[in-house]
Amino acid sequence: MLEVSGLRKSYGGLTAVDGVSLSAGKGETIGLLGPNGAGKTTTVSMIAGLVRPDAGEVKIAGRVLRSDTDPAKRSMGLVPQDLGLYEEMSAHENLHLFGALYNLSGAKLRHAIEEGLDLVGLRDRARDTVRSFSGGMKRRLNLAAALMHDPMLLLLDEPTVGVDPQSRNAIFDNLEVLRKRGKTLLYTTHYMEEAERLCDRMVIIDHGKIIANDTLQGLHRLLPTVKLLNVELADGKVNGLRAEDLRELAGVESVELRGSTVRIGVRDLAGDSAVVLRWLTDRGYPVQHLASERANLETVFLTLTGRSLRD
Repeated sequence: MLEVSGLRKSYGGLTAVDGVSLSAGKGETIGLLGPNGAGKTTTVSMIAGLVRPDAGEVKIAGRVLRSDTDPAKRSMGLVPQDLGLYEEMSAHENLHLFGALYNLSGAKLRHAIEEGLDLVGLRDRARDTVRSFSGGMKRRLNLAAALMHDPMLLLLDEPTVGVDPQSRNAIFDNLEVLRKRGKTLLYTTHYMEEAERLCDRMVIIDHGKIIANDTLQGLHRLLPTVKLLNVELADGKVNGLRAEDLRELAGVESVELRGSTVRIGVRDLAGDSAVVLRWLTDRGYPVQHLASERANLETVFLTLTGRSLRD
């Protein structure tokens, strides 16, 4: 459904997107993952035809996207990061407008509006003005607006920013329904848990470049670390503790200090943990609590880029 080849975009001396290539098949959900400023929104804007790339091309169902009025754009729906709704109009009126912009009318338009409201759980608020909606309800209506013309490819640019947990889960449920219907989803986020829950494949972007493109299992194979050790120090005693000193221990692959907790990536949980704990105790850092966990997507990003996903 989607093929992106060598997209580049610069603004003056700043290169926002630098040679991005990716693809997505029918019914596949691709996560475009990276910190704020990584180039995610610019990439989505070029795919949607809102920003003209300096180089590269976008193909929708095998057809190159060439202009603002290219008919191939009818295969796409966009859920922008900034809400694209009219607050003084009702939910029903907003969907009527967006449907009409895609030349829907009569019974077909009424059906699309009803189906959209049902999908996002807003049928009972259809006649209320958008201004009276919560942030989460607006996000859900934003999704319904993008689906009025029944697109096969849906571009979602951080669609859960600023929403409550209940609305976020509702949006996740909506996207699961769409995936089961065979829709192709490109989902940008800097929330690791969203990508892990929703996406078949992750494309990690940093400073405008793709640094990894694989399934979650494939990304885990990029890591030398397979286990994480969370060590909570007594009384928050981390004064003088340096991550680089811990990294010199045999078996230690990564170290991150988080307040009174030290997150340590080790090769062998059973053997290396004992070495780490003895090292800490011998240097006057008593351990209050200890827990282990499997490396997650955040650890993958930290290992690949050297910085946190939300930096």
